[in-house]
Amino acid sequence: MFAGAPSANADAARDSQWWLESSGITKVWEVSKGKGVKVAVIDTGIDTSHPDLAGAVVGGKDVSGSGKADGSEPLGNRPEHGTLVATLLAGRGNNASAISEARAEADIQKNAYEDALKSAEEAEEPPPPSPDPIAVPKPGPGPDGVIGVAPEAELLSISLWMGTENPAGISIEEQIPRAVIWAVDQGAKVINMSLGSTRPEWPVSWDRAFKYAEDHDVVVVAAAGNRAGGMSQVGAPATIPGVLTVAGIDRDGKASVDSSTEGISIGVAAPAEPLVGGLPGGGYADWAGTSGAAPLVSGVAAMIRSKYPHMKAPEVINRILVTARDAGKPGVDNLYGHGILDANAALTAPVPHVAANPMNTIAEWIRVHRRSDTPSAEPSLDPGISREKSTIEPIAAPKPQTPSDDDAFLPPLLVLGFGSLLVLTMAGGTLHFVRSSRAKQRADTAVAGSVASLKLAEHASSRDIFDDMPESKIDR
Repeated sequence: MFAGAPSANADAARDSQWWLESSGITKVWEVSKGKGVKVAVIDTGIDTSHPDLAGAVVGGKDVSGSGKADGSEPLGNRPEHGTLVATLLAGRGNNASAISEARAEADIQKNAYEDALKSAEEAEEPPPPSPDPIAVPKPGPGPDGVIGVAPEAELLSISLWMGTENPAGISIEEQIPRAVIWAVDQGAKVINMSLGSTRPEWPVSWDRAFKYAEDHDVVVVAAAGNRAGGMSQVGAPATIPGVLTVAGIDRDGKASVDSSTEGISIGVAAPAEPLVGGLPGGGYADWAGTSGAAPLVSGVAAMIRSKYPHMKAPEVINRILVTARDAGKPGVDNLYGHGILDANAALTAPVPHVAANPMNTIAEWIRVHRRSDTPSAEPSLDPGISREKSTIEPIAAPKPQTPSDDDAFLPPLLVLGFGSLLVLTMAGGTLHFVRSSRAKQRADTAVAGSVASLKLAEHASSRDIFDDMPESKIDR
């Protein structure tokens, strides 16, 4: 059941961004806003025309074969996803209210002058002097709409086809490594992947792509997934060693029951519910999930790389982890990882130098677990699938498994990492929020603590994440 909420003012989206203050983001903007850092958003494509993204997207590519060459066409059965992620990461907000006010003032001035001319003419008096024109500002950043964590970072939009069969026939197993390699080659210093499979293992072709990113000093951030989508544990690519995996918390700072999951590969937790982001066509949506938590962390990584341009990826990741606020079971646990994101501390706290990535390394995992020759640093687009089974225990990641004849190595699609999407359309100067009646239930039942003490809702593992999202119409 979904019920409409009362309409809000045009700045309702900005007013709903509670995480900006709670995560220390607004405070750290005095230090960095991510200027000069490219962040690749590997997703369903970004609508570059959204007013909150004016000037944010500096390039892109479609790797699905079904979209626009520059990755600017939202694809698949959930095309909103990439734009939602992009606005949370690097939205600039907009100045729509200032434009409307200036236009209204200009109309009032025009009408008043026309009345004065008419009166002067009737009185046979000289016409009044023309007033100075009122300047109407051009569209740009402003106090309305969604502002991202790193509002001066530069985005690369890499569009995938997920959720249904790709009309171009290119599998997701092949799209992912192509996307990662292209992002690295274009100079991305951070890659955001708000997506995930329902299984922890990944095709061998992904080894080469993620090693390529590792060898080129790129921070890769991935969503841990959501129980509401049938994910009882973290799935690939968030299980790949070296990747910074992000779990989700609610507004009270508790591990989210629906909008997160659990696993040994979780690095940090960030706000996952309730969130608000931009939709293709210029609207907004109230939503939830680790798909939204991941870009918050990617934005912080971008700000760190902007402030410390010579800092290597392992140190960037380490800064985020060691400055996180401990939560749940003392120390590192399967719900919060190292703790809850603290953006201000991540950029300003004194942190000892480290040489190794605290999330481990894909290169070492390949050496130990792949029996074939160690992949070179050169990229490979081979979408092949490993048929071998390792007998060695994994290093903070699952061991490769041989798929059965009646079961694909990965599910036929990669699920998008959010539990619910509630469309917020714009009508005149107002926003209309559609909220789930389950939101209060999630907040009431979310609890902190160890994995053993967390009471999880029942979810059938065979359900697709899209089963939990309403088929809502978006007014363009």
